[in-house]
Amino acid sequence: MISTLSTVLQPKGQRVERVQEVELVRGTTLVKRGFAHMQKHGVIMDVTSVEQAQIAEEAGAVAVMVLDKLPYDVRKEGGVARTAGLKTIEEILEHVTIPVMAKCRIGHTYEAKVLEAAGVDMIDESEVLTPADEERHIWKWDFTTPFVCGARNLGEALRRIEEGAAMIRTKGEPGTGNVAEAVKHMRIVNEEIRRVKAIYEARDEQELIKAARELRVSYEMLTEVARLGRLPVVNFAAGGISTPADAALMMSLGCDGVFVGSGIFKSSDPMQRAQSIVLATTFYDDPSVVAEAQRMVDEKKSMAGMDVKILELKMQERGVD
Repeated sequence: MISTLSTVLQPKGQRVERVQEVELVRGTTLVKRGFAHMQKHGVIMDVTSVEQAQIAEEAGAVAVMVLDKLPYDVRKEGGVARTAGLKTIEEILEHVTIPVMAKCRIGHTYEAKVLEAAGVDMIDESEVLTPADEERHIWKWDFTTPFVCGARNLGEALRRIEEGAAMIRTKGEPGTGNVAEAVKHMRIVNEEIRRVKAIYEARDEQELIKAARELRVSYEMLTEVARLGRLPVVNFAAGGISTPADAALMMSLGCDGVFVGSGIFKSSDPMQRAQSIVLATTFYDDPSVVAEAQRMVDEKKSMAGMDVKILELKMQERGVD
């Protein structure tokens, strides 16, 4: 079942069209969240070129995420990271049959409008790129195209959903090849959901209102989370996943799927690694299959990882909390 609870009754992004006397409604909460729901149990791969997108599709990715540079390169090169060039996005749209997503900067409404006009299937308001607005995120209800946003805890996740996000991903620490932060963020979300579910089941409305105030979200949204025992939208893992075992670990923690960025195309065996991560994500609950996926890759060919404790730039801290 797909939750359709929203904070906006008549979003500007909702479009009504007529085709041969049939009324079609685009951009509804159900359509947006339903699209995200269709990616469940799959792998979405970061790509920077048509060649990488084709490798991702052949390996079994459910979608690709287009950006100008992989998170690892963004971190290494510094400077201002912006949305990918439209020519690259349009070429990828023409050459693959799976959904094509693209990143925009946090708070950069016009990058998002350009991506929507280009015809991407989903927009990622991403901390991997340099934020354009330090005080607010995009009001995503004004768009017909669905959005995905990152979060480190339940409060951040629900605030992004209240802004119109149709999918959430744990932020992790992109471009590091270190899954530790993604694990931490997922465990935090799980623990906070268990807490509010216990309050809901105890029928303690006063405590639930208090929790909503602490998280800075609406009572109605928090009640929906407590009732469902999970987020009202699909929740993927992201940030630091680089091996099949990493992907299986995140799925076992309750994620609905995984994003993989630098872990594939900064390795020396991108095709085998992409295929193995797809296999491990699909059969995460069968250790023998995950072991087989792990045999498909050589650790010597993995990207060089980074210790998140000594990083000068922590992308997860970008944007409004």
